[in-house]
This record gives sequence, structure tokens and C-alpha cells, in this order.
Amino acid sequence: MKNIQGIAASPGIAQGKTFVFAHQELDLTKPPIQPAQCAQEQERFYQGRKLAEAQIRTIHKKALKNLSEAEAEVFEGHIELLNDEELESEINDAINKDLLCAELAVKKAIDANVADMEELENEYMRERAADLRDIGKRLMYCIAGVSLADMSAIDSPVIVIAKDLTPSETAQMDKQYILGFITAVGGPTSHVAIMARSLEIPAVVGCGESILDLASGQFIVLDGSNGSIVVDPDTQTLETFRTLAEQNVQKKLELSKLKDLPAITTDNHRVEMAANIGSDSEVTGVLGYGAEGIGLFRTEFLFMDKASMPTEEEQFEAYKKAAQGMGGKGVIVRTIDVGGDKGLDYLAFPHELNPFLGWRAIRMCFDTPSILQTQLRALLRASAFGKIRIMFPMVISVEEVWELRKMVDAEKKGLESKAIAYDPKVEIGIMIETPAAAVIANKLARYVDFLSIGTNDLTQYTLAIDRGNEKIAHLYRTYHPAVLRLISTVVQAAHSQKIWAGMCGEFAGNQEATKLLVGLGLDELSMSGPSIPRVKSVIRSISYSDARALATKALDLETADQVEEMVRTHS
Repeated sequence: MKNIQGIAASPGIAQGKTFVFAHQELDLTKPPIQPAQCAQEQERFYQGRKLAEAQIRTIHKKALKNLSEAEAEVFEGHIELLNDEELESEINDAINKDLLCAELAVKKAIDANVADMEELENEYMRERAADLRDIGKRLMYCIAGVSLADMSAIDSPVIVIAKDLTPSETAQMDKQYILGFITAVGGPTSHVAIMARSLEIPAVVGCGESILDLASGQFIVLDGSNGSIVVDPDTQTLETFRTLAEQNVQKKLELSKLKDLPAITTDNHRVEMAANIGSDSEVTGVLGYGAEGIGLFRTEFLFMDKASMPTEEEQFEAYKKAAQGMGGKGVIVRTIDVGGDKGLDYLAFPHELNPFLGWRAIRMCFDTPSILQTQLRALLRASAFGKIRIMFPMVISVEEVWELRKMVDAEKKGLESKAIAYDPKVEIGIMIETPAAAVIANKLARYVDFLSIGTNDLTQYTLAIDRGNEKIAHLYRTYHPAVLRLISTVVQAAHSQKIWAGMCGEFAGNQEATKLLVGLGLDELSMSGPSIPRVKSVIRSISYSDARALATKALDLETADQVEEMVRTHS
């Protein structure tokens, strides 16, 4: 028996035989070509590109069946990258000037672009680099006429082991046969990990190269919730994992019974349970978990991985579908939040030493107002078909709120002049993501209908911690007394102006923190769909008076460790 520890990527327990997923190695030791062969190599490149595009389109169709539309759209981005004119020019130059065969020309161009992306130290661009490597590998194999290992060809239950898995490989996984997967590299925020969670396939990543020493056919068990793997488990260990798996199934069954019940404490205090989504196609799924509304619709996915800005009609249709799909329940749509770690291929972002503190979200929109104006028109039009609420990110001042409300009013007047329907009472809110906004929340609350706390950035900015920096990740703690006091300040400010306060950051879905958050007075908690039943279960088991007492004690503690220990003891 052997224990291996990796990084938890997708929860759940899997047990079964291993399948080592690897590709046949290409022969890349070819000598330089002759000038007379350049045209032939260019033709091989173009034919290989056609085949690669056809394969990606097939993968995209399959992904649409298994994943949300936003997650499947990554493959539309792959096709755009594959056909990028600048990449094509670099490949042709490598053939004609460097006299490289088509495969090596592709490798040179892809390697150069990947290296440039990885030097940016930007999480979004690192993910794009992984996508580009995926595309480059497929293109080289297609040119060489060698078939890539096919995930969809697996026809018996296995746990897949690989050095890494690309988004296209993950999208081809059939849950009937892929019990779980393990990779030597990777982290919990990669496209692969996100897709695994969407597919509800247990996964452990970042196990190190030694995981590749395992052979196909070995029996293992893995727990994607804590990143643990046991090779050749003994009878006792196997029984322990089987018991955990049965308990997980039973818990899921019990939690499913809460779907149509309110999140109400034992002394009748109610909290609204909402869901975070990235596309309108996710509405059905979150309703299945009992979502009472959408607390955060991340609209940037409509803008990313595209060749051009989405039109007003494209946006209108997406917001309209979400509003109609929720059947009159509230849908909070966050306006475009790009910049920082999220760029757009068709919009030139400046090189910034600190992009998270730079030209992003509403700051970018104030300088390019047509982007926000188009989005506001689409949102207002969609408000005629359901309960749309508009939320602005990265607000730091009252002046910004004034300007944003002016922009909303201007678009309302424009629609009225054309006799286009919209909800004249559409609610306007802001995200509280900066210490500045939290400290003046009592002023900001005068001009909006609700406040929603984004704990991911609020924690990052309050503690001056880059949450993507693994060297200081241990310092990123929302339990820090400074962060908790700011959350309390925001809630009190909202209630003083008789508006509601919610939370849409990842902390909202932390089951262990639920009692504390309820005690702090939050009126709404918004999270991923699968987290809703777990958090609702906690709320229905506690009293509001006890939660208030817990929060009062927590706010008086001196360290994050003290807060976390008290919360764990009383959860």
C-alpha cells in the first residue's frame, strides 16, 4: 500500500483500475528541408490545420452536451487561435526562412508564443498558454498523420493518470467510464479542474512526476475532496473509502430533499440562497439545487475567447434567457469585469506592473463608454422579461456611483424615445470589493438598491495578498479580523439605509463559515449551485440568536487562527 498526496481539484471518491493516458511521441529530429520543399511543407501545414479544426469542432459539439455553454466556448477560442493570422505568418516564416519542416515550424511558433504568455505572470494568460500548447500539439499530430490518444475511446471504467490533461481531453471524458483522474502537474483553478467539477468527476492534480511511475491496471482509490490517493489499498483502507463514498451518496440524497425548502433558522430568520453563474445555460442546473435567485451572473464570459465584442443583440438574448429561465426570481448581472487577470484579445490593455490595481472593470468602461452603454441597453431591454438587477464591480467612490447612474438613466431615456420596453424600477447595486468601498459603504448605500460583497478581491486588497501567488497563499485568509470587520461594516451600512446586503464571493459557499456569515447579518448568500444544499442545511440547523452571538465574539478576536478555531468548534 502506498499513499500519495496531491492537490484537491474536484470532490468525490473514486476507486478502480488505473489507465495511464499518454500520446505516441512524434519524431521531431527531422533535418532542415530544401528550399524547393517549402511549398510542400506549407501545404502540409494547411492540410493539417484543416484536420485539426475539424477535430476541435467535433470536441466542441460533445462539450456542449456535457458542459455549460460558457465552459464549452473555450473550444471556439481554440479555433480562433488555430486560425490566427499572426501565428500562421510565424509558421510560414519558420518554413520559408528557417527551412523547418511543418511540424517543427509549428513547434517553434507555439513555443515562442507560450514563452511570451508565461512571462506575463498573469493567471488568465497562463491558462491561455496551456490552451495554445493544446492547439499546437493537435496541429503537429495532424500534420504528421499520427493520431492523438483519444479519451472518448475509453470503454471500460478506469481512473485516468496523465502528466497533464488539456481542456479538449477533459471535455471528451465519458462519466460512465472515467471514474476519476489524476495529473502530475496543474492546480485547482485551471480549465481542466473547473471542467472536472462541472462534470462532477473526482480529480486530484499536482501529484508530481512520480505518479507517472504507476502502471495501467493497478488498483487505487482517490478522494478529490482532500487530494489523497492510495495505491493498492489494504482491506481496511478500502472499507474506509467505501464507507466515505456511501456517506457522500447518502448526504447528497438527504440534501436534495432541501431543494424546495427555505433557508430559515430555527428561530425563523431567513436568508436568501442564490447562485453564481457564468452563462444563461447554467440556470436550469442551479434551479435544480434550489437557487432562489442569481446572485452573480459573470458576464465577462460573453466577452472572452471571442474575436470581437459581442453585439447588443447577443447580450440581450443571453440576459433575456437567464431572466426568463429564473421565472421571476432575481437575476443580478455584473457588468463586464475584465482587466487584472482577464483580458480581451480584441481590446488593447496597457502593460501594467500591478494589473489587479490597474485598468479594469468600471475604470476601463469609463474610458471606453460604448462597451458599457451597449451592455446597459441589453440589460435594460432584458429587464422587460424578468427580474434583472444591474451590479457594478470595483467601485471605490460615490462619484463613480453618480456617474454610473447617469449612464443608466441616459440609456433608459434612449429606450423610451424608441418606445422599447424595459423595467423602469430595475434595481441598481454595487460590489464591495475594496477597503475603500467598505469603509464608505454608509455613503454608497444612499445611492443604490443593494450591496454585494465580493470576498475574493476584498480579502486580497485588504490584506495586500496576491491570491494567485503560491509563496504567500497561506496568508490569504478571509477569517482575518480586518476582513470580517469590513464585512460587518458593509452589512450595517446597508441596513442603516434600509437596503439589503449579500455576499457573492467564494466565502459565501464555505459551509464551515455559514453560521458566522448569518450572524454578521447578511441577507443573501450566493455561491456555486452544488454548495447551496450544504449551506442551506447549516442555516436550517442553527438559531439566529446563536449565530449573532458567535459573530459578536468573532469580531472581538485578534487573529485569523482564533476566529477559524472558534468557528470550527461551533459549526
